[in-house]
Amino acid sequence: MKVAVLDFGKTNSKLFVFGQDGRILEERRTQPNWVRKDGFSVLDEAALHDWAVRTLSDAVDIHGVEGLMVSGHGCTFALVDDAALTHPILDYEQEPPAEIAAQIDRRIPDFAETFSPRLPLGFNYGRHMLWLKAVEPGAFAAAKSILGYPQYWSWRFGGRAVSEMSYLGCHSHLWAPRRRDFSSLVDAEGWRGQMPAFERAGAVIGERRFGKATLPITIHNGVHDSNAALHAYRRQGLGPVTVVSTGTWVVVLNPECPLEALDPDRDMLVNVDVDGGPVPTIRFMGGREFATISAGWQGAIARSSVQRVIGAGIMALPSFAPGGPMPGHPGELVGRAPNAEERAAVALLYVALMIDLCLDLIQSNDTVILDGGLNSGGLLASLLAQLRPGQAFMQGATLEGSATGAAALAFESVGRAFAAEAPEPVRASNFTGLSSYRDDWRGLAADRGIIAAAGGSR
Repeated sequence: MKVAVLDFGKTNSKLFVFGQDGRILEERRTQPNWVRKDGFSVLDEAALHDWAVRTLSDAVDIHGVEGLMVSGHGCTFALVDDAALTHPILDYEQEPPAEIAAQIDRRIPDFAETFSPRLPLGFNYGRHMLWLKAVEPGAFAAAKSILGYPQYWSWRFGGRAVSEMSYLGCHSHLWAPRRRDFSSLVDAEGWRGQMPAFERAGAVIGERRFGKATLPITIHNGVHDSNAALHAYRRQGLGPVTVVSTGTWVVVLNPECPLEALDPDRDMLVNVDVDGGPVPTIRFMGGREFATISAGWQGAIARSSVQRVIGAGIMALPSFAPGGPMPGHPGELVGRAPNAEERAAVALLYVALMIDLCLDLIQSNDTVILDGGLNSGGLLASLLAQLRPGQAFMQGATLEGSATGAAALAFESVGRAFAAEAPEPVRASNFTGLSSYRDDWRGLAADRGIIAAAGGSR
């Protein structure tokens, strides 16, 4: 059996074909397009759909794919009637007008109920739902179902309209993790009746023919991408682990952290796993910040460049994107002007130092598994292993942990084995002065009033 996974990210959307041995047999990529329409930034859904149908048809014709699974980024919802969207899908990177924000933010439930911090833009998609309802009430009135982003695509490709816990529980303001039920906001706004019945991520919810195939393929219920990465490693019986999933967002998930340790002012929250369990989480927009700091660097980064940056004390101080554990201050570079590759090294060190801080804040002391595109070449993982010698570090055998976890859910749902490769041990780097560089970075951040002591140096 082979399964196609459509992994819809905010910056890149990808199609993977997985065999039962866990190998990726093919990969294709595109970038979603966000356009202005009627005062909103919205997804060019038609273009992304057409790309997905073409690539899926090729995958079916070339590889004999028998199932389709979807993994999707957070913060996004869709309103649908029986056949189509009742409003274009909103881009989560836009802030409601101030007068509307003042009205809707008063209706957001307490953190103690939803474990969703009050975040800017649409980082809590319940906030964007309130905005849209305020200015386009007809879109809600016409909607039969309110769907999470992965569930929208599963429905769009031929599945039933369903709900799914890992997506609803992803800092949406819509879920109460302790009760494992919708939040008070859902009932206050009258949305419960528009929330479809729940199915577990990976469950078969429909079928459709693609390409030249005479038989349809199964359509599986989609999953939140970072929770898919968590599932990919949990299913391997590795014991307690902290998973660091990297992409546009860096998401640090530590199921062992007590809920009482979560600080909503530091973008700490509860995610929900595919079986409804609470997963304490901290995150920042690391991929976006890396791109900003590095001026869009795409290549490898030489270790000699990293060492020069450490030796020269060139640093990036947070933050370069909204949200994260140190919000409210614009990012800045300190030290001498770096060349292009040194600037990329500064960006990678910044991401490593932010993850190191996040691991302190989320009280991680077990094995850390790092995956995703920011660890290309393994340099990020080796930096973290040097910064935190008291912890074991592993890295995904593939950079695509989210897609691998999504594939596993699809195979498991139909009783098929799926033998994903185990993560690999990480060897710590040996850069001179890295610990002092970290201490100086934290000290400078503290001087700017944007960081408090978080577990001290290691």
